[in-house]
Amino acid sequence: MDTLVAKITGDEKNDAGIYEKAAHILRAGGLVAFPTETVYGLGGNAFDKNASMKIYAAKGRPSDNPLIVHIADMESLADIADEIPESAKKLAEAFWPGPLTMIMKKKESVPKETTGGLDTVAVRMPSHPVAARMIASSGIYVAAPSANTSGRPSPTKAQHVIDDLNGKIDMIIADDTVDIGIESTIIDLSEEIPTVLRPGYITVEMLRGVLGRVEIDKAIVSGNTVADNVTPKAPGMKYRHYAPKAQLTIVEGNNECVTRTINELAQKKLAEGFKVGIMTTDENIKSYPHGEVRSLGLRSDEATVAKHLFAVLREFDDLGADYIYSEAFTNANVGQAVMNRLVKAAGHSIIRV
Repeated sequence: MDTLVAKITGDEKNDAGIYEKAAHILRAGGLVAFPTETVYGLGGNAFDKNASMKIYAAKGRPSDNPLIVHIADMESLADIADEIPESAKKLAEAFWPGPLTMIMKKKESVPKETTGGLDTVAVRMPSHPVAARMIASSGIYVAAPSANTSGRPSPTKAQHVIDDLNGKIDMIIADDTVDIGIESTIIDLSEEIPTVLRPGYITVEMLRGVLGRVEIDKAIVSGNTVADNVTPKAPGMKYRHYAPKAQLTIVEGNNECVTRTINELAQKKLAEGFKVGIMTTDENIKSYPHGEVRSLGLRSDEATVAKHLFAVLREFDDLGADYIYSEAFTNANVGQAVMNRLVKAAGHSIIRV
């Protein structure tokens, strides 16, 4: 398959043709990768079970890992959710369009191939102008996980999508204005107590500010994955995600001990002839004299860390790193989402010092 890569230019005539082509592909059951405010998504017709199966095949994704249905307006929710709880309406008013996914009971018309076999459906309304226009112009609802090979770091640049999916999908809309850099927050509204299943830019504190009581799934707090005999309700709960090719280890503790330990580990591996990557922040970057050192952003503003996390992991892949050592981050606010991704990427390899 030849994959068409079409770059958004800001020229209306050129861009209109891109959206028209993407709409045609989606309506015909094909796959289009597109930017959102979180990461690039891989879209197909959410009501076409064959399109959903194509998404799983292109990514190498387990078919019990639910897809998120992307919509362009609030009215569309009635076509997808069998019940729209009052909590969903409140959250939509506060955070849609934006990086929040809500799980509700699905309508019979939504195929289980899209929902990973579940009777619930995950729905999001992206705020990125390219995503919003593509969905609206297609006239359909778009099922879309991240546009990467399953298990790899999520894509925040068109080149990341090309690296993973070129020749496997019909089209990539290139527009590297992805801003947040980690996937949406997921909250389950299908049960009595709203529960966060995946942390993201919309924090638990922000959700509680709207709804009051909001729980956090125990797997997020403990770092454990969903058991093998349980069907996951949200993407990424059960399977290893975000992993670079190198062996990634997180070092956690007070700052002085962390920097000393990472330097010791890095020097040992470098002496053995391995290529080593180190992930730190602007505040600490001068503490690491050896290895390929990359700053993720400001520790004092962990939203900047979230924005650069996946791109840096992929950069280490391009550099051929054998080992990566990363500082840990707080489990508060956006830092919780960063640590959630880092722990999964490291396969729970954490050194506490």
